[in-house]
Amino acid sequence: MAIKEKVVIITGASSGIGEETAYLLAKKGAKLVLGARREEKLRTVQQTILNQGGEAVFQVMDVTKPQDNTSLVELAKKVYGKVDVMFLNAGLMPNSRLSELKMTEWNQMIDVNLKGVLNGIEAILPEFIKQKSGQIITTSSVAGLKAYPGGAVYGATKWAIRDLMEVLRMESAEEGTNIRTSTIYPAAINTELLSTISSEKVLNDFQQMYAQYGISPDSIARIVAFAIDQPDDVNVTEFTVGPTTQPW
Repeated sequence: MAIKEKVVIITGASSGIGEETAYLLAKKGAKLVLGARREEKLRTVQQTILNQGGEAVFQVMDVTKPQDNTSLVELAKKVYGKVDVMFLNAGLMPNSRLSELKMTEWNQMIDVNLKGVLNGIEAILPEFIKQKSGQIITTSSVAGLKAYPGGAVYGATKWAIRDLMEVLRMESAEEGTNIRTSTIYPAAINTELLSTISSEKVLNDFQQMYAQYGISPDSIARIVAFAIDQPDDVNVTEFTVGPTTQPW
């Protein structure tokens, strides 16, 4: 299998999609390098993997800080000697209507959802260019494909990721660096995202929707595994994933 022995960095690895992806890839023989802000949760994820016979290290980091991203890449190289995949998964979704003028939350989403991905790309791209191989996977959202009230800024960050990743794929093909890219657009996945919503009305609407339609984050973990498991000369650019019953 293409996953076995690959070194995979995961940001936002302490819960939700990142956590489930770490567990699944470890079972398939990948070597994990986990990054997030919450040390205790990271330690729990790592210990679970080790207890099951897998390999994982972690580092507390904030994707909004360029040096933290660079340090995570350096940790991977120090422990495992290389990096094969970087899964840029950290994200926030404090949705609100524009009329609420939640500028602080707007900036947080831009910093984490967009700049955080850029920081990760900046950290890993020199390595992938040098070795002429590598894979970058990002977690976008169906909000990066369609607009909806209450999701203007969140959606804007996720639309931006779509363009960013496609251009990265195109430029890599032109430059002969063989970097594979995949962008995942999840719909209602039961993670901690809703906990960041401070707008009472928007939160209520989303809680009702997720209670009706939400599915487990391990469904996205399987998509990540599928993308990694493709042959090196095959790139699957985009995955739109969600509950069968959700009309999106």
